[in-house]
Amino acid sequence: MAALRAQGALRLGGSLGLSVAGAESNVAIGLARLGHRVRWAGRVGADELGALVLRTLRAEGIDTGHASVDDSGRPTGLLLTEPRLGTLTRVSYYRAGSAGSAVSPADVLPALAAGSRVLHLTGITPALGPSAAEAVQAAAAAARDAGITVCLDVNYRSRLWSHDRARAALRPLLAHTDLLIASEDELPLVLERPPAAESEAVRGLLSAGVGEVVVKRGARGATGFTAEGATDRAARRVDAVDLVGAGDAFVAGYLSGLLDGADLPARLHRAVTTAAFAVATRGDWEGLPTQDELGLLDRPDGTTIR
Repeated sequence: MAALRAQGALRLGGSLGLSVAGAESNVAIGLARLGHRVRWAGRVGADELGALVLRTLRAEGIDTGHASVDDSGRPTGLLLTEPRLGTLTRVSYYRAGSAGSAVSPADVLPALAAGSRVLHLTGITPALGPSAAEAVQAAAAAARDAGITVCLDVNYRSRLWSHDRARAALRPLLAHTDLLIASEDELPLVLERPPAAESEAVRGLLSAGVGEVVVKRGARGATGFTAEGATDRAARRVDAVDLVGAGDAFVAGYLSGLLDGADLPARLHRAVTTAAFAVATRGDWEGLPTQDELGLLDRPDGTTIR
């Protein structure tokens, strides 16, 4: 979708910056910058904002050959962001009736048939409508049947749907999920009933067939869980500028490590590194690193690269 970013409170007016956003797009761009081949499947409107989305993805080296342009008059989705207090940002969504809400299995399954190692999905897409929810379910099932690793980032958005609706849509996806990524407060959304403790939730997910669970803890880092145990990783320390997009950057880093065959500690290290880049720069994806920039955070403050 397109994104309009305000410099202050929207009700006061002022200028807006136009860009592109969306969790899946952010992850796609993050992976492409790290040197991976990425294919994006989705639907945009037959409008200038849709053209902007596709142009931006192509400019970042992403294959949009399986992207669909809606010819029924549905517009490209839109969000507005406004900084309200420090790094606290308010986001308003305009996605009801959008082209993305009508994405269907026919839009996404051909992209899987073209061959992939990982399918990345989020809990945002099924929140957009019945057709989008069906597309996510069909893609997850087809990928699992084809031996493609299925990654599901819960990515709950309270302005899009309720806890109960989210739980009803996300729980069936667990049967096809190899890697589940969630923040601490999102774990209960994929369980039949709220767990007494995080450890109980993780055990339940692993016993349900999920191979790996990664819990994002924001400024406290992250923890990866497998049947062999848990691995913690502290966050990278940076001056926070913009927190929006940090979770998607984390996922991009983690999947990059997975695709490169890195072990769990190395995957978490790359994930918190890419998340730190997102936090320290403005925009959802604009500041994400390339492969040769991953070591920049290890340079002393004030370093000039010549």
